[in-house]
Amino acid sequence: MLTVLMVVDAVVAIALIAAVLGQEAKSGGMGGLDGGADAVFSGKARGMDALLARVTVVLAVIFAAVTLVIAKMTM
Repeated sequence: MLTVLMVVDAVVAIALIAAVLGQEAKSGGMGGLDGGADAVFSGKARGMDALLARVTVVLAVIFAAVTLVIAKMTM
């Protein structure tokens, strides 16, 4: 059972990395710190970027949950 969870954790981690890398870069970057925050937070993500943002959140929650279960099982 532990081995299956570790494989699932690895697959979810790889999918999470792919989802993050697939997102479009935000052009504002650290520029939002000097008062240009409206450029960073303007508009909503649409299309594929919005889908990848949701997928990233779901995969992150799954990754965290599986990792916690693995940690609990190994104690």
